Amino acid sequence: MTPSERLEKLLISASAKLTKRSVRSKENRTRVDAICRSESNRACVRLLMACMIAKLDRPEIDPRKPYTEIGTPDSFSGRSFDEQHVGRFVQSHRLPCNSTTALLTPVLRNIGMAITPDVVLIGKPRQLYADTQLLLNEVAEKRESAESVLLDVIRTLVQIRDERLKRLAQLQSELRSGADALPLSSEAIVSLMRQHLACTHSSRLPVLIVAAAYQAAGHRLGERLLPLHSHNAADQQTGAVGDIEVMLASDDRVCTVYEMKHKVVTLDDLDRAVQKVAGREERIDNYVIITTDRIDATVSEYAVTLYEATGGTEFVVLDCLGFIQHFLHLFHRCRTEFLDFYQWLLLDQPDSSVGLQLKEAFLVMRRATITPE
Repeated sequence: MTPSERLEKLLISASAKLTKRSVRSKENRTRVDAICRSESNRACVRLLMACMIAKLDRPEIDPRKPYTEIGTPDSFSGRSFDEQHVGRFVQSHRLPCNSTTALLTPVLRNIGMAITPDVVLIGKPRQLYADTQLLLNEVAEKRESAESVLLDVIRTLVQIRDERLKRLAQLQSELRSGADALPLSSEAIVSLMRQHLACTHSSRLPVLIVAAAYQAAGHRLGERLLPLHSHNAADQQTGAVGDIEVMLASDDRVCTVYEMKHKVVTLDDLDRAVQKVAGREERIDNYVIITTDRIDATVSEYAVTLYEATGGTEFVVLDCLGFIQHFLHLFHRCRTEFLDFYQWLLLDQPDSSVGLQLKEAFLVMRRATITPE
């Protein structure tokens, strides 16, 4: 049985008995709950899962030694187990974990030794790392089994996922109850977007705003949106030129690229964008940088000069809210479609890209805007 197959089997067992606990001691059950339910740190739960599935796959290893640099027969590559098995598992079942491996986080990246309880990991919350180390030690000392710990971790993650889905379903139900209300005006939608962008951890939202615009109006433009890449995926990994790529429906050519910035756009940002399009066989018509910060006049003026310099690719820097405001008035009759597509894209994002609080905030704010006829 492969580690991935074992994880799927454990999921079935955990889901069948969500109220049952497998970990023996009360203290260790408390540690599992703390690690799984931490809102500020999602790396420890992936580390724990990677070490437990590695122990189940290779009983001879020490779960406290997830670094091949240790060089002992009982050490192993925790990163490999995390990326190849745990990552796919949590993403396919939408479990509330980070979308990237725990072993590349600053705290865990370059340790190269056994992470026993006496090792001080400089991470926050400090107690969370201590709890993780103690659980790894409990399994290494055979006071707990790797299967029991992993079962309880999966069971708790499933419970958290279901609690969140239930909460979102309730908020959506409240929205549907006001479906007969007067449609929001374009300016009311802009105001709603402004409020949502002002929330914390909103860096993914400009991508969803532009994507929703093309979902709503793409068929009118004869253009279509390519699938969105992961929030944390680098352009070099995906082969993408920007955050959003738009293709012509007629000839499958990328015609427009959008890149999102949450800072003041600089001349260097434009130069890097030019480098991205320079090596492509097919010319891109428009390269649009969307920012949530101010736009300096020198940057806008420099962008204009790049049209001739690149042989016909037009570069422009636009304000995020200004973009959506113009779009909503230009395509006024599909403004509600835009809002619905934005909500769908938002809720479809993994929690690692758009957190639960940000999803709930939008549903609550949208519900508050509904005005009875």
